[in-house]
Amino acid sequence: MFYGALVWDPWLIVVQIVCLQCLYYLTLGLFLAILVGTRVSRMSLVYFFDYATLTVSTVTGWCVIASFVLSALASAGYLLLLIERSKKCLDFSVTLYIVHLFICIGYGGWPSSITWWVVNGTGIGVMALLGEYLCMRRELQEIKIPTTRYRSRFDSVVLPINWSSRDTLCIIDRVLDLFIVLTLGSTIVVA
Repeated sequence: MFYGALVWDPWLIVVQIVCLQCLYYLTLGLFLAILVGTRVSRMSLVYFFDYATLTVSTVTGWCVIASFVLSALASAGYLLLLIERSKKCLDFSVTLYIVHLFICIGYGGWPSSITWWVVNGTGIGVMALLGEYLCMRRELQEIKIPTTRYRSRFDSVVLPINWSSRDTLCIIDRVLDLFIVLTLGSTIVVA
């Protein structure tokens, strides 16, 4: 994607936030189903939004923690696909986790567990840093410019000349083309 002048598009930002949030929860649900769903009799939203499930005292709690960390890793890939700019990764990562905090507060109250804060803080860091790294790698890729588009008549001529002579012939070719266009243009206007 080409990034020219910055255009303020609030609807694009809102759509990106909603898509990123939905993909995060879909991925979290997938990891929770794989890691926690095999250990508990019934899955519920408690594992998504209740801070008490993030505990290091049980194996199920460790599985929930692993699900949150793996979701943060996957969300870094979503940042690459949806956001595409390394300088915006921190903003979108923090926004995702702030929205998650508000949902958790609405669901189960203020998260008073230190484990919840450590896991989500680690998730912000992993998501933002890995997302920035991936986006930066894409931004720094070499831009491929097709060379077959600008061929002159002299490209097919095989002459034992060096590059500077060939460049001169190409310049002459361009000047001749410009002269022909200007001449035909003036005769069309006169006629």
